[in-house]
Amino acid sequence: MPNDAAFRWALVWLAAIVVVIGLYTHSWNKMMATYLLGMLGIMGVLLPDWDFFDRPFSHWNSPVSSVDHHRHGIAAPNSAPTPKPPTRFRMYPVRLVVYTLVYGFGFYKWWMFISN
Repeated sequence: MPNDAAFRWALVWLAAIVVVIGLYTHSWNKMMATYLLGMLGIMGVLLPDWDFFDRPFSHWNSPVSSVDHHRHGIAAPNSAPTPKPPTRFRMYPVRLVVYTLVYGFGFYKWWMFISN
C-alpha cells in the first residue's frame, strides 16, 4: 500500500468509532459488527492495487509489467521518476455505482443492527 499514513488514520478512526459504539450500546456483538464492517470498508477502498485494476479487464490475469508501468506514468527502474496522477480516486462510473450499492447496503444493515 503506497500510503501507510492513510491506512493508519483509518484504523485509528475505526477504533474510535468502535469505542463510541461500545459505550453507547454496551454490546460486544455490536462493537464487533462495527469493527468488521469498518475493516471491510477500509480494505475495499484503501488496500486494492489500483495500478493493477486500472488496466483493461482482459489484462487482469497477467502481472503488471514495466510496459504497463511506463504507460501509466511510473518510471522504469533505471530512468528518472515521472509524476503519476493518483489513480485511487479517479471517478469511474461503474466502480462508483458498485461501491455505492455495496457500501450503502452494508451501512444500512449495520445501522439497523446498531439502532435496535
